[in-house]
Amino acid sequence: MEVAQIEGLFTRSEGSFAFARWGRPICPVVFGVDDATLGVVKGAIAAVCELAGHEMGEMDAELGSNLMMFFFNDWAELLEVPGMDRLVPDLAPLVARLEGVDANQYRFFRFDERGAIKACFVFLRMDQHLSDVPAQTLALSQIVQSMLLWSDSAFQDRSPLMVAEQATVLRPDIAALLRAAYDPVLPVVAQDASHALRLSARVQASMERPQ
Repeated sequence: MEVAQIEGLFTRSEGSFAFARWGRPICPVVFGVDDATLGVVKGAIAAVCELAGHEMGEMDAELGSNLMMFFFNDWAELLEVPGMDRLVPDLAPLVARLEGVDANQYRFFRFDERGAIKACFVFLRMDQHLSDVPAQTLALSQIVQSMLLWSDSAFQDRSPLMVAEQATVLRPDIAALLRAAYDPVLPVVAQDASHALRLSARVQASMERPQ
């Protein structure tokens, strides 16, 4: 993975570089799925946290649950959820905008005083496209995209996942980047593109190290 590729994954479409990772254990809750799918989603969260070397917990002291995933059939359903307007600012205009572009997913982050991720809200409208995606694949994709503050265009051209031996897994370069991003020596937040150099050095070392 070249430095420019890593820099691009955290450079927003308007040109600014912004990197942030979770600054606290991830305590997930999932709404709108059956028990079998719940197990798949939580298993994917646990696997990605273990890969990154980041802790997964049961309860966040400030928020209770800090990674909330919602599965539903229509954006208008969000307007009927009690308290949702307190979690997501300007909820009604947001729902109207998402309906207008026929979106099937939306992700919203909150940050602590340092700028580290302290909460993430994932909304998935299960249209025909998402309904056709296997639960494991959908869960893994969403968790990877919730682990870091990626660019808004990071995975538009290429998925963070790949198929290996008939199983969907993380691409090795993205897996190595996740491990590098959660290196405790590195800062939890960076707004200078030079951070990509530090990430690249750790990715390179990780991929060269014997497994």
